[in-house]
Order: sequence, then structure tokens, then C-alpha cells
Amino acid sequence: MTMERWRPRWGTWPWRPFRELEDMESRLGDLFDRAMGPWWRPSTTGRGWLPPVEMFEKDDRFVIRAELPGMTQEDIDISIVGDTLTIKGERKADTEIKEENYYHCERAYGSFTRSITIPAAVDTEKVEASYKNGILEINLPKVPEVKPKKVQIGIK
Repeated sequence: MTMERWRPRWGTWPWRPFRELEDMESRLGDLFDRAMGPWWRPSTTGRGWLPPVEMFEKDDRFVIRAELPGMTQEDIDISIVGDTLTIKGERKADTEIKEENYYHCERAYGSFTRSITIPAAVDTEKVEASYKNGILEINLPKVPEVKPKKVQIGIK
């Protein structure tokens, strides 16, 4: 048995006649995202393709890895503004292959932008990035925490 929060239909809640449609659209979107990944959405959304990204924390740094196969170092741009890391790039199509009225392509091409919020302050002067075998790895060293200083009180 599934428990769901009770939502009163009338009273202090404003009437929204299309709430059920919005809920249904959101649930269907979540279902497709879980089943097929975020790239299933049509390109009319303006997002194009999005490379998969993972982020984890080590003792003294954050590590971000992105899958960018088929790209070169010149195709990738990394920037940090405030607490946001942005990875931009463009994967270009090789050549179109056509054989006797047959055409099929499941690979994604085009430009992309991924922005990731960094959960703590990092030292932007010491950020390092490497690209090997289609995997971009970015190391973001944390800023050393400010230690409290104990002050002695003198009695006169």
C-alpha cells in the first residue's frame, strides 16, 4: 500500500484546473528519464545531447568525471565562476554514411553545456583537468578551512 500526502481540493489551496495534467507530464518524464536516460528528449528542447557526469568527494578535493568520447582537447572548454563549474563542448559528426536508401544513426552530435554546483569552496588556482580515453577528469582542491584562533584575555 502506497501512502500519499493528502491534498485538500478546496479551501485555502488555489484552484488549478490543469494540475492533474502537469502531474501526469512530470511522472511520465521521470519514467522515461529512468528508463532511457536524460538524452531521450527530442532536440527541439534546445539541449541537444548531454554527456554523463559523475562527481564525488575525496578528503582534500572534489573529482568530476565526464564521458566525452570522440572529442579532442580543443573541443572542450572548462570554466569556474563562483561555485559553479561549467563544461562546454561540441562533438562533430564524422561523415554521413548512406547505402541504398538506408540511413540509421544512434550517436549524438552537437554542442552541449553542463553546469555543476560545487558544494564547498575550492582553490581555483590549483584546479587540474586531464582527458584520456574519452574521459575528462577535473580535480578541484578544497580551500583549507580557516581554523579558529584562541585569544588569551589579559587581566589588568
